[in-house]
Amino acid sequence: MLTRLLRDDAFEVVISPDIIEETLRALTSPKVRRYIRATVEPHLWFEDIVLLAHLVDARQPFARVSVDPDDDTYLAVTVEGRAAFVVSGDPDLLSSGEYEGVRLVVPRAFLSLLPKA
Repeated sequence: MLTRLLRDDAFEVVISPDIIEETLRALTSPKVRRYIRATVEPHLWFEDIVLLAHLVDARQPFARVSVDPDDDTYLAVTVEGRAAFVVSGDPDLLSSGEYEGVRLVVPRAFLSLLPKA
């Protein structure tokens, strides 16, 4: 579904090399794998997403914003890539609700904002 929505230009993914690396590492975690019900290997699905994404290398210094300093990478990429949303299930990242006009939302809330197919 996400790949189709990306190809239909329903939204654009903004991503960085650091986020790609972290996501690929997470997709191999047993904790994450038990929640994935995919017909293809998750890393292959994610590679399709990366190919359709806008790559941003936000390596400039960024003020600590999130409770978890590792989450600041997501905020830096979002600001640098001029995104409107951060979509995450991470409670630490979501705790601020908004940052510099960027809304931080859970996946279900984001999907509800997309045009219906």
